[in-house]
Amino acid sequence: MLKLLISRRLPESVMAAAAARFDVTCRPVTTPMDHAACVAALRDYDIILPTLGDAFRAPAFAEAGKPRARLLANFGVGYNHIDVAAARAAGLAVTNTPGAVTDATADIAMTLILMTARRAGEGERMLRAGKWEGWHPTQMLGMHLSGRTVCIIGMGRIGQAIARRCHFGFGCKIVYANRSPKAVDFPAAQLDLPEAISAADIVVLATPGGAETHHLMGEAAFAAMQTHAIFVNISRGDVVNEAALITALQTGQIAGAGLDVYEFEPAVPPELIAMENVTLLPHLGTAALDVREDMGRMALANCIAYAEGCALPNPV
Repeated sequence: MLKLLISRRLPESVMAAAAARFDVTCRPVTTPMDHAACVAALRDYDIILPTLGDAFRAPAFAEAGKPRARLLANFGVGYNHIDVAAARAAGLAVTNTPGAVTDATADIAMTLILMTARRAGEGERMLRAGKWEGWHPTQMLGMHLSGRTVCIIGMGRIGQAIARRCHFGFGCKIVYANRSPKAVDFPAAQLDLPEAISAADIVVLATPGGAETHHLMGEAAFAAMQTHAIFVNISRGDVVNEAALITALQTGQIAGAGLDVYEFEPAVPPELIAMENVTLLPHLGTAALDVREDMGRMALANCIAYAEGCALPNPV
């Protein structure tokens, strides 16, 4: 029976299914694997099921030498914590879990859009603090979402799911920036990045992480946004230059932000925490039991395919 390391405990139905098929070890902590843990795992296990933040970088593969492991079956669609080229050079395949996370992540994007545009977090804080003195006509006026222009940066599965919700649910006009044209089932105009950003009332970042998109949203991108516009990120934290975002918010270059991910996660800058016009969520993108079960089953299907010598369902 092949030895499988699960980086962090998954929902119980997934753990039971894994135990029925593999010799399973699960780390007893909820923190990511550091360099030393990754090196040891590569040497000691046949298959590794990593989770967000596990440090499978080039130095880990280099130190592991000729690793025992032959598959990293990542739990999640994003895999920027894994150096895929280094993994392949060391003889490992890498898989992920696309599709399972699409709708849940798009729902969180809509949560952030609505909370930020309608000042919901600020309003709840005021009410819980006992500072609400009753309704009046000019209290906490926010941005009405219906009919607004939404810019989607990254029109993959998740970007398209967000765009559909905005267009069909709220009558929004959709513009987008993407490396290649996309055939979509709703009206959408593809523009270059600065033009798409400057046209929008809401800018939503939905790109993969990694070297190609690092700091894609920086000083120039925020300067291109309209001053009444809000920025939402549900992709990866390091796609945003967080210092540039803070400056844009502090100087009034943009009106607000909604964030589910952070550049140096789990650290969140105190400047962002102090701002009332910023909605902050603790990386809730896929945090629903049925979604995490689907992700776990998809990751496990990749493990089983490897064990049986079959084609991997979700190679990256």
